Amino acid sequence: MGSIVLVVRLVLADVRRHKVQAAMLLLAVTVATATLALGLSLRGVSDALYEQTRAATAGPDVVALSPASGPAVTPALASLADDPEAVAHHGPYRIVYADLTTRDSTSSSVVVQGFAETPGAVNRPLVTSGRWVRSGGTVLERGFATALGVGVGDRVIIAGRSYPVVGIAVTAATSIYPWAAQIGPYGGGSDYSGLAWMTRSDARTLASSQDLPVTMALDLKLRDPAATEAFRDAHRDSTIWINFRSWQFTAEQDMVILKDSQPILVVGSWLLSFLAITGVAALAAGRAVEQTRRAGLLKAVGAAPGLIAAVLLTEYLALALAGDALGLVIARLAVPAIASPTASRIGDAVGVTAATVAAATVLAVAVAVLSTLRPTLRASRTATVTALTATAHQPRHRPWLTALSALLPTPLLLGLRLTARRPGRAVLQACSTATTVIAIVALLTLYAQQERGYGLDGSSVLPNLRGEHDRRLMLAVTILLIALAVVNTITLTWTTAMEARANMAIARTLGATPGQITAGLSTAQLLPALAGAIIGVPLGIGLLSLFAARNAAEPPSSWLLGAVLATLLATAALTALPARLAARRPVAQTLSAETA
Repeated sequence: MGSIVLVVRLVLADVRRHKVQAAMLLLAVTVATATLALGLSLRGVSDALYEQTRAATAGPDVVALSPASGPAVTPALASLADDPEAVAHHGPYRIVYADLTTRDSTSSSVVVQGFAETPGAVNRPLVTSGRWVRSGGTVLERGFATALGVGVGDRVIIAGRSYPVVGIAVTAATSIYPWAAQIGPYGGGSDYSGLAWMTRSDARTLASSQDLPVTMALDLKLRDPAATEAFRDAHRDSTIWINFRSWQFTAEQDMVILKDSQPILVVGSWLLSFLAITGVAALAAGRAVEQTRRAGLLKAVGAAPGLIAAVLLTEYLALALAGDALGLVIARLAVPAIASPTASRIGDAVGVTAATVAAATVLAVAVAVLSTLRPTLRASRTATVTALTATAHQPRHRPWLTALSALLPTPLLLGLRLTARRPGRAVLQACSTATTVIAIVALLTLYAQQERGYGLDGSSVLPNLRGEHDRRLMLAVTILLIALAVVNTITLTWTTAMEARANMAIARTLGATPGQITAGLSTAQLLPALAGAIIGVPLGIGLLSLFAARNAAEPPSSWLLGAVLATLLATAALTALPARLAARRPVAQTLSAETA
């Protein structure tokens, strides 16, 4: 117990002394674990929302649809209800294919289902506002109504006729907006469509007066909901053309709108974790001398190497686990909006699963351990006397580097020397920049895609919700990556400036101006940033090729070149302030501090 109390007190004292570093680690782990948890939770939340909607609306297990015409269609569909495996049914009923226009001239394809004014035992749409269908009025599916911006009391024009919207409802018998059609007219392909309900007589009148395509449908409840495949196989040889849509197919179709969301979030969490590791590793490297000296003090008072390693690692692990918990809470709060972008489903989003919690925790621990394990082991293994007298690492003298750099302008000479003397730091900066450019390339690629809108004939008057959803997610992930990269760049610049203050002071005594010192420190970050930006473009394109469609459009070369130049300009601007502050420190004060 005494050792545990000691470790806790030392960790708390160190966190209080280094609040900025602790906040940086907490922020980095929080955004990485939240993004990963969101990505892993989408499938479960989508399924849960469908199941809750299905339970609330008595959703069918199988929907049988026949695009055929003639007097034999209705009896053939009705005969399916006589199957011993069918315990309840609704229909047959009409599905009419038409066009809908709102008062602000927004047009869309719509399928109109003719229902009884009193819902049956199967497929009872849940009215969320207004009332159920009545003669002369229509009820719109909630996801469709939300996209149109239409509410109860508004009027819509369907196939040239004006109808008041008497209600808004949800159903689990069809897929979410915009895939309400299930099959297209005459059994062909279906276009993006919304869903509306009318009375049976109104649907019949609408179809006959305008000679619109009609599909007949029947909703079935099975004795065994999982036996949908067996039921379909048993009726494959029907005398009429019948398509079967199972509840499993409908649930799977709900995930189509989130097809690219999972890779965006999961891969984004990997990139965020990588940036977190580079940032924390830079902080740990900057504190290497301090940590080594601290380990020497602990050894001097009798601490064992295991206790020293525990003290040094516990601080990062505790902050990482706190960030993990905070990230999981954020994911739990954000997942309903991300997992249901169309408002076609109801219910409460389930919490993150145990597997998701475990994966996020492993990620948080990995960030803490991978970024601090090496300096921790080095500090705990250093001899006591060596640790107590530890100073900054003295770089090796390289004559070839001296001869080469002597021919360069002063800022470039100083920047090249700083980069060459700290290759590990340069690699971290290059990796941080490359990671950011990968995300920017992905974002530009998404914006370069040509998308078919959800409006009539693919009009963009109703935007493509899937594309918009993906772009919003990618923009959010990119902003988080840029924010971490900004922090990393400032941290790396300041750490480099503090470690090189003696060398920079000597350079000033030899005639270098504060402006040249500032430019040299900025150059030390720009050189690896340039390499990282150049490498990041092909890496981003290659990473996207693993997930993008074969016919995906590539962003124009001018966009990619602009992204690289913008990244370098941003790096130069971010390094200017900390470099300038470090360069303004008096030479005498710096040299006297180093020799004290």
